[in-house]
Amino acid sequence: MKRRNKKAVALEYGQEAQPTVVAAAEGDAAEDLVEAAIASDIPVFKDVHLQRALSDLDVGDAIPESLYVSVAVALSWAFWLRGDEPF
Repeated sequence: MKRRNKKAVALEYGQEAQPTVVAAAEGDAAEDLVEAAIASDIPVFKDVHLQRALSDLDVGDAIPESLYVSVAVALSWAFWLRGDEPF
């Protein structure tokens, strides 16, 4: 069985008009990124299809229009989880 390389992408929303990639990592660094998010009480949304699409972006890139709905779902979930108003 082929082992998949783990990947993680961190988004920020609020400073810019669109959600922006603020961190991206693969392998052990991806696990470290997820652990750091959890330790900082940042919600971690797991969706392999969204992660694959976001992993094509560079740090500092705004998400493309084609991902607006998927990212809005993830961000709405994160805001709800923290008890915040999403938008």
